[in-house]
Amino acid sequence: MNMDLKKVKGHFLTITRHRHMVIYHCFKAGIFWQGLFHDLSKYSPEEFLEGIRYYTDGKKSPNDEARKKKGCSRAWMHHKGRNKHHFEYWTDYNNDTHSMEPVKMPLKYVVEMFCDRVAASKIYGKEDYNDSYALNYYERVKKLRRLHPDTEKLIHFLLKYLAENGEEEAFAYVRGLVRAHKRKSRTKSDI
Repeated sequence: MNMDLKKVKGHFLTITRHRHMVIYHCFKAGIFWQGLFHDLSKYSPEEFLEGIRYYTDGKKSPNDEARKKKGCSRAWMHHKGRNKHHFEYWTDYNNDTHSMEPVKMPLKYVVEMFCDRVAASKIYGKEDYNDSYALNYYERVKKLRRLHPDTEKLIHFLLKYLAENGEEEAFAYVRGLVRAHKRKSRTKSDI
């Protein structure tokens, strides 16, 4: 592969800025340790090399460019299978319908998905970003996505909460959800 150093640097800086922003958001959401491991697979050869090859300007995902040029993104297929904050990870074969169906995501991964969507909106939206950006994007594409109804309801609620109440209030709310869930989990395990 012919390495264009501008693309190497651009892709590395874009994914690193995104990752650091997600870590910051995960800290604000009360899932700091989880944030530290966010998207580490993007630095693997399977994902990083395709990211370099199809890097454009840091305003859109190289995975989209790979799909346009070759019909699929091997980097994305690798990524979604290893990162539980992507709803695509949470599909399984349903014995009743004989098809792949969405599975309800655990709260901690929905929260990480929220952090990821906000960070991606900031990175790709740049100066156009506002608190409604992630919700607007989500609402444009949600008809094309298959999430478990409970997962869809929660992520939509969180993105709407952000749009209506701002970042500080939204992350305070999410942090409260995480704390309540942890308390509830500890109480159940004590019984």
